[in-house]
Amino acid sequence: MTPEAFDKACLALPGASLSIQWGDNHVFKVGDKMFAVRGAAGDSFSFKASDVAFEALTESGRARPAPYLARARWVWFADMATEDEAEVGDWLAAAHGLVAAKLTRKARAALGLI
Repeated sequence: MTPEAFDKACLALPGASLSIQWGDNHVFKVGDKMFAVRGAAGDSFSFKASDVAFEALTESGRARPAPYLARARWVWFADMATEDEAEVGDWLAAAHGLVAAKLTRKARAALGLI
């Protein structure tokens, strides 16, 4: 996957926005809540995962618990280029859904999510 494809997949999700934070990291949010982060160099990325996906990805060695965010079930991938675009797109959609589900009904309605 390329950094451009990652950005495009994130921004294609309903109500998603991009914020440049912590230097030049691309932080993707829904309703001001993060669901994915792409490293400034474009080589690594992180996202919110379900409990099952977190365990599967970290135990298999495909991903590592994300620094500072592991307790919130975020995973970190060191090499974006080796990952399948469709699979990452599915993970991003799931991450978006997990975060969007925690928003208030009013916030979801304002973003057109309900």
